[in-house]
Amino acid sequence: MLRTLVSAGLALSLIAAPALAAPAQPAASPSAVGTGAAGKSAFARHAMVAAASPMAVEAGLRVLRAGGSAVDAAVAVQAVLGLVEPESSGVGGGAFMTYYDSRTRRLSVYDGREVAPKAAGPDWFLKPDGQPMSFIDAILSGRSTGVPGAIAMLELAHREHGARPWRSLFGDAERLADQGFVIGDKLGRAIASGFPQAHTPDANAYFTKPDGTRYKAGDRLRNPAYAATLRLIAAKGSAGLLRGKIADDILAKLRAANLGSPMTREDLADYRPLKREALCAPHGPYRVCAPPPPAGGIGVLETLGLLAETDIATRNAADPQAWVEFARASRLMYADRDWFVGDPAFVSVPTPGLLDPAYLKARAALIPGVGAAPVTHGDPPGGAARAPDRTPEPGGTSSFVIVDPHGDVVSMTTTVESLFGSGRMVDGFFLNNQLTDFSFSPANPDGTPAANAPAGGKRPRSSMAPTIVVDREGRFVAASGSPGGNSIIAYVAKSLVALLDWKMTPAAAVALPNVVARGGIVSVEKGASPEMISALRAAGLNVAPDQGEASGLHAIVKRPGGYEGGADPRRDGVAKGF
Repeated sequence: MLRTLVSAGLALSLIAAPALAAPAQPAASPSAVGTGAAGKSAFARHAMVAAASPMAVEAGLRVLRAGGSAVDAAVAVQAVLGLVEPESSGVGGGAFMTYYDSRTRRLSVYDGREVAPKAAGPDWFLKPDGQPMSFIDAILSGRSTGVPGAIAMLELAHREHGARPWRSLFGDAERLADQGFVIGDKLGRAIASGFPQAHTPDANAYFTKPDGTRYKAGDRLRNPAYAATLRLIAAKGSAGLLRGKIADDILAKLRAANLGSPMTREDLADYRPLKREALCAPHGPYRVCAPPPPAGGIGVLETLGLLAETDIATRNAADPQAWVEFARASRLMYADRDWFVGDPAFVSVPTPGLLDPAYLKARAALIPGVGAAPVTHGDPPGGAARAPDRTPEPGGTSSFVIVDPHGDVVSMTTTVESLFGSGRMVDGFFLNNQLTDFSFSPANPDGTPAANAPAGGKRPRSSMAPTIVVDREGRFVAASGSPGGNSIIAYVAKSLVALLDWKMTPAAAVALPNVVARGGIVSVEKGASPEMISALRAAGLNVAPDQGEASGLHAIVKRPGGYEGGADPRRDGVAKGF
């Protein structure tokens, strides 16, 4: 018998359920609710990879065909993504992985979130006059970069669940870096964008051809420096990145930047990834599991818990009222999340209280009255006084899902934070600007600290929420994840409502329009149906066009005889298997 998982001290019971079956009737098509685009779909009998680049997917499948595990494939996928999608993730960033072990039917979380240098303090992003600096100035400063954690996290997960030698997992990425790869549409748009990180001296040097013109989609780009970095990581593991020459290069780059970082060799060498227990909660006949704080899983689970008190499961994606309920519940969740969530090693996060059934029921009772007026945080058991949060939290992120032939599953979200991170390159890769995920205003005038205030050795709050769903017996049902800054929580929650409540296919679920209700604005994706927008406005919500990063959802569900996957049509990704 699979033991009941205890999440953050809260025992959450398991509920009996069969695995997801294919929809008996065709699910509402994406065009019926307004996106006008269909997700990319695949079916496979034995194993599957869904990721943001076809090249990364092929690298992962090659590892699986050679007898590799889901974690082995994740290493290969990340290595390729860091090359072909550097605006989103890489060895200079961080990640969260939710892992399902089919043999034990247990779920674990591997935390590779970046950490602040020990010298960081509450005034990290304050100007001499005590006011917060501008977000762009912060990104471009040396202080924006945290100690990278993605590679160390993958190394830990591989040590526990790898089947192939570590050094054998980087071949595809090394070859593509040495020989060159064809720039995809998404990277091409990022290179041509007006974001300042795309036009730093390092970015200009990398993305400018010998004839002085800028690389674009369809061009072939080589990165031999990245190949050399991967060879060092393949030989030495995370020590090849966090110690020695590359570590010294990172420090030199950060010190030379405007408002140089006091990061030290010890900060890099002392980095440790964390293995955490997955945060799980029931949703109808399923159990949904995601990373606990400082990650965004708590937001996904609270959203689902609030929606369980509504009739959204009896509706469908073509019903505008379903999106009204989703937006209202999202506003309540974000108000809680922004107030209470930070690094649990530094602040007390009321995780059990936010998922307490009585609290969710009382909070959900507010849903019918949520309009454009400000929404305040609730008072969950264990909550404490906090200062308002001031975290911009944009997104330069990627997410992927893998199921191996043994049935083990990885859902991983990985990031350098903003587009091309800080815009600074070292040895072929971009450095993250992850520390700008801290609240720029660390405290109230009375000194009450923000939960997500900067501090030395602290992990900044994250929205990343790679999610895995199981049934009562602990059998794998579905997995999902997305990039998108603070919108990640809404994107993932949307996909889970579509998959679990509305019984949509993965491709249809990920392609649904995005509705993000954080703060006073309900951001609705361009192309959403007029009926949806009218219903949201009639409900008194302040609707605005979507201005955030587009989702990049990937999802896989267990079907009789195999797996069905879907990739977000908004990006270059695919789902593929064998």
